[in-house]
Amino acid sequence: MRLGVPTELDSENRVAIVPNSVKKLVKSGFEVVIQAGAGAKARHADSEYEQAGASIGSIDDVMDSDIVTAISMPDISKMKEGKMLACVCDPFRNPENVTKSVDAGITLFSMDMIPRRLSRAQAMDVNSSQDNLAGYKAVLMGAAHVPKAIPMMTTSAGTVRPAKFVIMGSGVAGLQAIATAKRLGAVVYASDVRRSAAEQIESVGGRFIEVEGMDDFEDESGYAKPLTPEFIQKVNDTVCEVASDADVIITTARIFGRPAPITVPASAVESFKNGAVVIDMNADVGGNCELTECGEVIEAHGVTIVGIPNLPGTLANTASMLFSNNMTTFVSSLVNEGELHLNLEDDILVGAPEGSDFHVTGMGGVLICTGGEIHPKQSRLAGVVG
Repeated sequence: MRLGVPTELDSENRVAIVPNSVKKLVKSGFEVVIQAGAGAKARHADSEYEQAGASIGSIDDVMDSDIVTAISMPDISKMKEGKMLACVCDPFRNPENVTKSVDAGITLFSMDMIPRRLSRAQAMDVNSSQDNLAGYKAVLMGAAHVPKAIPMMTTSAGTVRPAKFVIMGSGVAGLQAIATAKRLGAVVYASDVRRSAAEQIESVGGRFIEVEGMDDFEDESGYAKPLTPEFIQKVNDTVCEVASDADVIITTARIFGRPAPITVPASAVESFKNGAVVIDMNADVGGNCELTECGEVIEAHGVTIVGIPNLPGTLANTASMLFSNNMTTFVSSLVNEGELHLNLEDDILVGAPEGSDFHVTGMGGVLICTGGEIHPKQSRLAGVVG
């Protein structure tokens, strides 16, 4: 079995497999081929991979592997029918990638579709590992841009009040943001549409912002459900009122397969205090702040709005290590008696309508396409196309 690791796009600093994982993959029976320079931006030299047991090859060598592992969807034109590809495909936003894979006869595993509710799948969950780092980095970026100190300080020159952070959303990224801001000494308020999140917020040092009439808007996969426009407005109004005197506001709301919901309208930015900072963690999918510009740091009404995408990529070394651990656990689970094998009774991989060429599960699992037309599905999809 050969596993290939290509160099990522210029905009991506991470790498799918790090040298430490190579040793584990070799023990599982893989021959690992790394494209020359693939790990350079994550601070892993080719020599490190060779010392770990991998070989360095060309893109042709990598794409001819039995399974190719990547962060982003690579160019699959060099892959042959019957090969496998594991990457973050984001199939709802990029259905053309699924179509290309089906047409090429390639089995596509979309790592962002791993069903996190299954305990065995948690070690494969790239969303959680990368979101955790994104929440951490968002706080550091907020602290770097806000024109004041974060913790309370008592000095001979006077007392410095602690900064106030408001975290909008308390999923994996939000909880890490709350904990990080608290460790820096900030006073932290946080919101979420899932009532169950209140206890989690408080457990990491945050103060829960409750919205009148709140229900538990959580689906069976642990994600927030889409809300009615009326309730979204109510949440926005309540949270933005709390944020009106905040120093740093971090937005984390992301709905799977849909544009990011607007949680900070332009009118709210106008009400924020002079010098406040908004860190929009979803600039790449439209942004939670109405004024966000993807890839830019701008100022509007005296408020700094940071729209830097791919925050895990700014921590490439650590993010690659975690992603690589997720990926290694996943591909190793596909090995049976020295060969790559799809176990169609594995809950991580299956859960599809019987007799369908396009298989999809409601809470995660694997999408399997065996040909024919691909129809849109309004459910959580986890991905294999083959």
